[in-house]
Amino acid sequence: MKKNNNRNIPMELSYYRLTLLSYLKESHPNLAYDNGFITTRSDEASEAYSNAIKDGLSHPEAEELANTTLFRDLLFSRYDTIINVLWNEFSDIIPQSRAKEYAERILSQCELIFLQYTLSDEFTDSPEYNTLYTELTGFISLWLEENEL
Repeated sequence: MKKNNNRNIPMELSYYRLTLLSYLKESHPNLAYDNGFITTRSDEASEAYSNAIKDGLSHPEAEELANTTLFRDLLFSRYDTIINVLWNEFSDIIPQSRAKEYAERILSQCELIFLQYTLSDEFTDSPEYNTLYTELTGFISLWLEENEL
């Protein structure tokens, strides 16, 4: 069993912890090593599931509540958005196989752009998403020119 570096005690390898960790590595790499966040959120999801079962909900309904808790405020990903821009707009410059690498390099530099928007789990479906996408495309284009790519 892995040791939690912060407390030097074993970390529970629960279903929710592993599910969240996998998702964070894929869509929010900046949070993938935040053990406090992962522990808190996976514990909340587990508790939501347990309480739902105690309240008489079916296992699928309890699982849905647990997943809602587990992924709350994580469905919109800045990282994934940058990858989409790279794939859709810059595939002639950056191969898809290297888009994640470039997204990691660019992400922190795009922070001021993201801060101009109220980001939520539903943001991708909002009219503002297209404006964000356009701004990111322009920023990344300039970034690529400045970095001679």
